[in-house]
Amino acid sequence: MKATKKWLVVLLVIGTIVCFMSACSSKSETKAEETTNQEQSLSGQTVFVYCGAGMTKPFGAIADAFKEETGCEMEVVYANAAQLQNQILTTGEGDLFIAGSADELTPVKDSVTESKDLVKHVPVLAVKSANPLGILGLNDLTKEGVEVVLGDADATPIGKIANKALTDLGILNNVNVIARAATAPEIFNALSVDECSAIIVWKENVTGSSTEIVKTSDLDAYVKTVPAAKLSSSKNTEALEAFMTFLDSDAAKNIWKTNGYEVLN
Repeated sequence: MKATKKWLVVLLVIGTIVCFMSACSSKSETKAEETTNQEQSLSGQTVFVYCGAGMTKPFGAIADAFKEETGCEMEVVYANAAQLQNQILTTGEGDLFIAGSADELTPVKDSVTESKDLVKHVPVLAVKSANPLGILGLNDLTKEGVEVVLGDADATPIGKIANKALTDLGILNNVNVIARAATAPEIFNALSVDECSAIIVWKENVTGSSTEIVKTSDLDAYVKTVPAAKLSSSKNTEALEAFMTFLDSDAAKNIWKTNGYEVLN
């Protein structure tokens, strides 16, 4: 009799364990199935994004990571702010605008339904490695022999910032600006191939390069934020919402950080 009771206890214990394991397995399978279903639901869909050319490297990595995770295609147009604004207004197409600064949303405000800030966009004064001309701040850009390349003040946020900072100091007309570039990468390239002595560009464009960032507070007041702005022309709500959620993920934030940005949220 006692032996029978012991076997009953053992069987009950085994039964409980089996039921528990079965429940856990069922939950895992359900979760995996939900993930698979989400990936399948985004497969074949596309998110169409306008993005500032200066952010090509980090945003390209973020877009690739999202596609790999969800199967969703990413169509991204990279250009300067003026070009992107013109496309948004004239084509009436697109899901999202990643602008170089929140100020760049103003010309297309009627096409934006909502936006959120992603990272800080920090302007810096950059010079050749070892700073051969001893440039210590913006005022030194007026020195004899200093040649400067800036961004197009009508087309790109970094060009507007450079003009504003130099104008606020009252020295814009005294700086030897030898060229104006359409995008931040083009500004950086001018310095990297020794076409000029100094540039004003975004921090991430020179991070990790052989050029040198001048330690000055002259540009601290001109730090901007990079917004992700949903467009009223978006026709793919499900994929867009999934991508907006992905922008809040650690994976996306780590890509920004790796490329020299300071994440805001």
